[in-house]
Amino acid sequence: MGPEKHITTGNGIRITKRDTRIAVSQGGVRIRHEDKPVKAESANTGFIYLLIDCSASMNGDKLNQAKRGAIKFAKDALRKGYLTGLIQFDSSAVHLCDPQRELAILEEQLRRITIGGSTNMTQGLLVATEKLAGRIGSRVIVIATDGDPDNRSTALRAAEKAKKNGVDIISIGTDDANRDFLKKLASRSDLGIKVSRSQFEKGITQAAESLPQLQSGRP
Repeated sequence: MGPEKHITTGNGIRITKRDTRIAVSQGGVRIRHEDKPVKAESANTGFIYLLIDCSASMNGDKLNQAKRGAIKFAKDALRKGYLTGLIQFDSSAVHLCDPQRELAILEEQLRRITIGGSTNMTQGLLVATEKLAGRIGSRVIVIATDGDPDNRSTALRAAEKAKKNGVDIISIGTDDANRDFLKKLASRSDLGIKVSRSQFEKGITQAAESLPQLQSGRP
């Protein structure tokens, strides 16, 4: 039960009440607001941001493959205990949704992604790193791209910032991407993956296999 609170009325009568906003239960903390439970993620939940390249060169089948691969990836990640959020990047980066278990929301946001301009991967990485900063648990950024960013140096610096803050990075690129760059972006060289454009969807989906199991079943 929550801690006691002592209230003195205008008549000088002291009343003792228990604060029901916070209650400790086995295996974690249950938070209450106005005596109603508020859902809070546990420390063994993982958080992922999928960074989807929607630059002009992604037009056509590559973007469609990225969208299909993203939702399949999110389903597989959920089974391992990870919630997935979305960020799109082209000339700038746009945060689409927070990491979550509601796949219908992810699907709706993916449908809204349209082709933009250049490839500002740096901004996408910075936004994802900032959004993950307050999360407790395993944190991952997955980048799906078809080529080089606007600026490799700043993208690599942004990736290093994320990794220094405990965020793992998986990078998946099509045959237009630079393999060495993908490996440098990633937390380990084997997590920098280059696939043919016809296998882009599969490459994104299979990235979930690299995630450690956090929970059994749906979190």
